[in-house]
Amino acid sequence: MKQVYVESVSLQGPGLDGWKMSLPILTGKASYKYEDIPKLSPSLLPANERRRTTSLIKIALQVAQDALADKMQDSNNYATVFAASDGDIEIIHRICTALMQPGKPVSPTHFHNSVHNAPAGYWAIAANAQLASTSISAADFSFAAGLLEAVTFASCEQQPVLFVAYDVPVLMEPLASARPMYSAFATAMVISPTKTTDSVAALKCSLKQSGVQTVSENKELEKLRIGNPAARSLPLLETFSCNTDATIQLPAPHETILSVEVSACPR
Repeated sequence: MKQVYVESVSLQGPGLDGWKMSLPILTGKASYKYEDIPKLSPSLLPANERRRTTSLIKIALQVAQDALADKMQDSNNYATVFAASDGDIEIIHRICTALMQPGKPVSPTHFHNSVHNAPAGYWAIAANAQLASTSISAADFSFAAGLLEAVTFASCEQQPVLFVAYDVPVLMEPLASARPMYSAFATAMVISPTKTTDSVAALKCSLKQSGVQTVSENKELEKLRIGNPAARSLPLLETFSCNTDATIQLPAPHETILSVEVSACPR
């Protein structure tokens, strides 16, 4: 596959409040401490729309907005790929609970938020993003599947892509036991087919039949990595933060490995 370029990166996780604030932790210059994610309120959504959204939608839109930052005015120039392992499990729980009650009082808002591409839909409306959009679910391998889709699209279509990966745990049973997660986590990156002065790193991806997945050298971050499918991105984010060359191996569907060759771009 042709080489593509990462133009910007963002993230939100416990104790990881944005890319710049997280850099000392990702580079190993500061210790990691678990802290609850602050209440998120992505500014691109009008207040009435924010009230209708869920924690999953908010964290997805927050990292998407942060990844574009001062280029938000050009958000309609980016295709999008959104990836989540299970979608909005909290909404699924509420709808299933409502269906067991007399009269089946399903909330219209819950129903419209239940579709897997709801975050992508909110983004398209709020950011006036009218280009191609794909929403992917591949269970624990969703980050690798989404990254491969974004890289392939950027390479084949020669068009920049906003890639967003996100997952939020559900606290209610029985889904909490069936699908346990350590914490919420989300990351986004802008992927371009051509190098620019903003390029953070170059990527070249390939699927392999076998291999050993890359883990985080930080034991506390490793707990987060294995505890949230979107956080499988952490070894890649650590490589970006250190501005080094590396090959990161990500768990992918059907017992394959997505090998990502990272080449640092001078800053």
